[in-house]
Amino acid sequence: MISTLNGTIEDMLSDQVIIDVNGVGYGVYVANEDYGALKKGDQKKLYIYEQIREQSYDLYGFLNPKTRQFFELLLSVNGVGPKMALNVLSIANTEAVRSAIASGDVSFIQQANGVGKRVAERVVVELKDKVGLSSTDLSATGILTADNSADEATQALIALGYSPADATRALSNVATDLPIDEKVKQALKQS
Repeated sequence: MISTLNGTIEDMLSDQVIIDVNGVGYGVYVANEDYGALKKGDQKKLYIYEQIREQSYDLYGFLNPKTRQFFELLLSVNGVGPKMALNVLSIANTEAVRSAIASGDVSFIQQANGVGKRVAERVVVELKDKVGLSSTDLSATGILTADNSADEATQALIALGYSPADATRALSNVATDLPIDEKVKQALKQS
């Protein structure tokens, strides 16, 4: 089993890179985020997920082991194969995809090539709790920044696992002139 490849990026094709490891060139599929961070001639280490089937042997590479773990989590969803999981990761950076799943944004996931509404809904339903954001992660996602609208506070509560109706209900008794993070804290205290 191949876990990592450490070598020189020899060539960059449309959807994969060729990494030369001691004279052997491996074709590795990569997500757009990683593809953009690679250059021909770079010495890089890729964390590998390999898929061996009767008619093919495919390698999927990631610059970060956490991205590979997230990729494997996407694969746990019924109907999502490696190419589709890579397409989901290619919509935006990994944290944006994780935030979209945690907040239940099906339309965002549907932007991935080959992902229909049913599969996107399944991804959100099955992974929402597994990629849920803790309260300390809210600032990092950008949910608690920008202007102080009730909609952003609602989205923050949804990211924490509230249904949209429960989030709206929890915020109904909170003062509207508070900063977003304070609105969220007050709503959490009242729940």
